[in-house]
Amino acid sequence: MKKIRSIIIEDEELGRELIKNYLKDRNEIEIVYECENGFEGAKAIQEQKPDLVFLDIQMPKLNGFEMLEILDNKPEIIFTTAYNQYAIQAFELNAIDYLLKPFSKERLLGALEKAVNRIVNQQPQNEKVEKLIQHPLDEIIERVVVKTHYKIHVIPVEKIRYLEAQDDYVMIYTQDGKHLKQATMKYFEQHLNPNDFMRVHRSYIVRLDQVIQLEPYGKDSYVAKLKDGPSVKISKSGFKTLKEKLNF
Repeated sequence: MKKIRSIIIEDEELGRELIKNYLKDRNEIEIVYECENGFEGAKAIQEQKPDLVFLDIQMPKLNGFEMLEILDNKPEIIFTTAYNQYAIQAFELNAIDYLLKPFSKERLLGALEKAVNRIVNQQPQNEKVEKLIQHPLDEIIERVVVKTHYKIHVIPVEKIRYLEAQDDYVMIYTQDGKHLKQATMKYFEQHLNPNDFMRVHRSYIVRLDQVIQLEPYGKDSYVAKLKDGPSVKISKSGFKTLKEKLNF
């Protein structure tokens, strides 16, 4: 049987050692790399092209979901985590296995059998993993991860000024520039804090503290002037809600 190339991405050394110990008798599994955080994990996956990844969720720099989000080609994933809030989603999607720490050797080997079966029978789970990573770790996100060529940008939401829909992408305008991310306006509308952000038009979401003035723009349309110059379109309903929120 061909070796199944595997990577362990886990910030605790004890966790990595435990997985290796559980797998030591499985000769078909080859651990080709170990990583302590999502940045290292993304690079290792790109370079090593593993078949299987054992992935923690809560890690420094990039969490497991954020790391998956920036990968072009996703391997088979087995989550190994101390956080249970996404277990139900994982099982509902039937996308992957989700091992809640502390897990037994038998539990890990059971998950491994599923992964091996999918890999050997060439049943990719990419589409289901894509669905899973659309649910961030927190209902309200605190940062956005964007990959530009080979560079990864982690954008704190407090630096976002406004967002603009661009076909299947969203352009994120920040204090330091702009970044294009493959996502939907609906995703950001649902997961940005509504106390700080508002969708004012089908193509725009603005940070409320950036708005300094509201002006009419043609018939039944308006614009919001933002700090430092830019303006964004506002729908009629968006104008009414925004005016109320800002007491203009």
